[in-house]
Amino acid sequence: MNPLDAFTDYLESEKHYSKHTVTGYLKDIRDFETFILQEELAEGLLSVTRERLGRYYISHLSDQNYSKKSIARKVSSLRSFYEFLRKRDMIPTNVFLTVSSPRIEKKLPKTIADDEIEALFGHIDRYDSLGFRDYLLLDLLFSCGLRASEVTTMTIKDVQLGQKQILIHGKGSKDRYVPLHDRLTDDFRHYLTYIRPLLLSKGKSLDETRVFISYKGTALSVRGLQYVLKKLIRNAGETYRIHPHMLRHAFATTLLDHGADLRVVQELLGHEHLKSTQIYTHVSNERIKEKYQVAHPRSIKK
Repeated sequence: MNPLDAFTDYLESEKHYSKHTVTGYLKDIRDFETFILQEELAEGLLSVTRERLGRYYISHLSDQNYSKKSIARKVSSLRSFYEFLRKRDMIPTNVFLTVSSPRIEKKLPKTIADDEIEALFGHIDRYDSLGFRDYLLLDLLFSCGLRASEVTTMTIKDVQLGQKQILIHGKGSKDRYVPLHDRLTDDFRHYLTYIRPLLLSKGKSLDETRVFISYKGTALSVRGLQYVLKKLIRNAGETYRIHPHMLRHAFATTLLDHGADLRVVQELLGHEHLKSTQIYTHVSNERIKEKYQVAHPRSIKK
């Protein structure tokens, strides 16, 4: 089997990566293949045996004005690809194991303040069918920390109101249960009983199994969810931008601000590694410092 085909099958069948992620990996590898063939540095991907070739590629990317983040991603893709080939005895060594990626300054995730979120809730008309759906979407994103794709792919059978929880199918086919607070449970029940059938009647099929329905009566897409948030901002008279991941960030930092255990937050977010969750402790710590500077009498400027 062609090494790229074998790697693609591995990413899809064993790692359960999304189509978008697999496409990114393959593009990074093909870009490298084009480079080594054009520069006549190797006869193909399986002929890469010198570590300095990897360093030369990084230098080339820098000269092409690629960002450090993009270069680091490409090196990571190639490191994974060549490690896959090495473990299957298709190459003797992985030259990218010792090639250093550029150091990237970690940026703290952008969040939305509690009063800004409350302002959004306050401008939604819960007596309107789309308004009630939008209110539920906003509460679900903020109260459960879900990814946009996890919201839009949620099906009726995933919602377990009796247990006050939802079964979430996360990245890499990793399932987790996320709890619902009482009000969210009640709103979910009302939506599924009265609002969803009304929205569904506007479409051509009543057999849709996904939970959230668009104004056309079809399943709500990620793009549709993003539009809903933009509309909420506009209706509230705000000027800032918001996307679903900002509400996920706000969910994590709010829990940590109120004393939640880091590993609990990790489980709720569906992070495979704790280090992915730890960045929110920095956000939480920054908030603590700000509150300290404002509240402590010795720090208040006269």
